[in-house]
This record gives sequence, C-alpha cells and structure tokens, in this order.
Amino acid sequence: MLSRLPPPLHRALLRLAQPIRLRVWGLLRREVRGCGVLAFDPAGRVLLVRHSYHQPERWLLPGGGLTRGEDPVDTAARELLEETGCPLTAGVWFSADLRRMPGGWINRIELVAGQTRGEPRADGREIAAAAFFAPDALPPQTGAVVHVALELWHRKQTQCGASER
Repeated sequence: MLSRLPPPLHRALLRLAQPIRLRVWGLLRREVRGCGVLAFDPAGRVLLVRHSYHQPERWLLPGGGLTRGEDPVDTAARELLEETGCPLTAGVWFSADLRRMPGGWINRIELVAGQTRGEPRADGREIAAAAFFAPDALPPQTGAVVHVALELWHRKQTQCGASER
C-alpha cells in the first residue's frame, strides 16, 4: 500500500512512524529481528545506504525486518534488491549482532554476506543514498553496526582460512 503513495509522502510517513514504532517496541520490551547485508562488489567494496527516515546522516548496511520463520539470506536478498536494485548472490549467514537499544527494546541483526553487481540506486522512499566504499576507507558517518559486521566477517573468514590449512 505504501508503494502507491508519492515518494515525498511515503518518506514523511516513515519519519512520523519511526519514533512511534521505537517507543512501542520499548514499552513492550520487544526483541526485533532484522538482517543487515554485507554486499561486496567484484572490487571488494561494500555497499552502504543512508535511510530517509532513520539516522539519515549515517551510512548503514542495507537490510530490513524478518518475519517469524523467515530465512535471513532470503530476506537479505529481497531487501538489497528493493533498496538498491542490486542482486545478492552467494549469500551466507555468518553471525548475529544483539543490541539493547535506548528505550528498552532489543535489536537482533542477523548478518548476511554475499556478492553483488551493478550500480546501486536509492529507491527514493526508504533509501536516500546508496554507494560502494572500500572497507578500509569508509566515510566518517558510517554507523557502528557496519564496523562490527565487517570485523565479524573478517574473523569468520580468518577462521575458515585457518581451518582449511
């Protein structure tokens, strides 16, 4: 239904709804489960997005909410395509990042990594900007979860490499 609204109205509704949603989650002490995607292009750059409604100044991982029983890799592929127009291939779940958020709710982010290709484009609704960055040259406004995800992925890759020796 929201996709039928003009993009400016859609963005305004998202900005209005987000604080209410966060407050309700806090009152319910809810654990919210979502996914974050480390999508790497052939050059090894990671795809990041800026949301139009939540922390719009920060570069974050593409991703979104998981419904009960939904596979994180499937969600990651769907969200990456919806938000940036880029497909996810060879997606793998590699970790979860659990955070207690201000307000009392818990954010459980299932982390997925994979490959992508193409030029990202922001959807103009949820996403204000999308771009690739070298992991060792991220913009200063990059969210902490991106750094955590990259570190966990690097550790996972190092462990896998060590176990193959």
